[in-house]
Amino acid sequence: MRIVFMGTPEFSVPTLEALIAHHEVIGVVTQPDKRKGRGKAMAFPPVKETALAHGIPVYQPVKVREEAFVETLRELAPDVIVVVAFGQILPESILNLPKYGCINVHASLLPKYRGAAPMQWAIINGEKETGITTMYMAKGLDTGDMIEKVVIPIAPKETGETLHDKLSAAGGTLILSTLDKLEAGTAVRIPQNDEESSYAGMLTKELGEIDWTKSAVSIERLIRGLNSWPSAYTHMNGKTLKIWDADAVPEQTGSEEDDGQAAQQPVKAEDAAPGTVTDVKKDCFYVQTGDGLLKVNEVQLQGKKRMPVQAFLLGYPVKKGMVYGRQD
Repeated sequence: MRIVFMGTPEFSVPTLEALIAHHEVIGVVTQPDKRKGRGKAMAFPPVKETALAHGIPVYQPVKVREEAFVETLRELAPDVIVVVAFGQILPESILNLPKYGCINVHASLLPKYRGAAPMQWAIINGEKETGITTMYMAKGLDTGDMIEKVVIPIAPKETGETLHDKLSAAGGTLILSTLDKLEAGTAVRIPQNDEESSYAGMLTKELGEIDWTKSAVSIERLIRGLNSWPSAYTHMNGKTLKIWDADAVPEQTGSEEDDGQAAQQPVKAEDAAPGTVTDVKKDCFYVQTGDGLLKVNEVQLQGKKRMPVQAFLLGYPVKKGMVYGRQD
């Protein structure tokens, strides 16, 4: 099939590579180059780098709805347009252009988690599984008829980064199956039930600030979901402290019925406020939350490298009774 591919970030690359290996990719459309880093050097989107490496023409319109670009697509005459995390909404003039339409590879089991950050929100909300859905694109946000799905379990210690890699690879495999069905005329159209949908909004740095009044379970999910960006964080002595790895653990009362195990377990401080350090071990420390304790395993202090707590404690003493969070 003659394919125009639209995508921008690293997540899109495995799908593009799969298409290059099995079809004729006649053009790649991606977002304009941006300046990045301290030196503000111009950087290519990952999709552009892949396309150039294979000698495929690259188009970077500021707005795809501009008539000049739409006319360019008409001249390319693709059989299908495949879209993966492109970053712009396509107008009907493009949606209706290819013979087989515009097919989107979306990182959730639609209709749940429509929007920009479905992988991260699936972890934050405690889902047990997620996946990839291919669908016909329509005017609404991720509302088109579904074609195929693949289910991916979410591991107990899954992070936004590890799930990103799993779903990215799965998208590259699923699109080939979907295109085969389109070409054979066997692709189905499964309407989405809007009542079952939810919105996975864009991630912001502010979202990462830990609210210690929430439960340890929900904070631990936030930490994993926002790893590696924008990351979950709190405040220590006026500086930002990112938490990269943690576990939610039950509180221990230290009663005589504990069969001597209480000495080995963190004990809730008497009337400890959320955000208070209740216990410090050689390789971790425990923080009181609104429900349960958070066992902190890996951190990164502002201006420093991320490190295991065992290494962190050598240079930055953490003591029982310390309180994390903004001290306004």
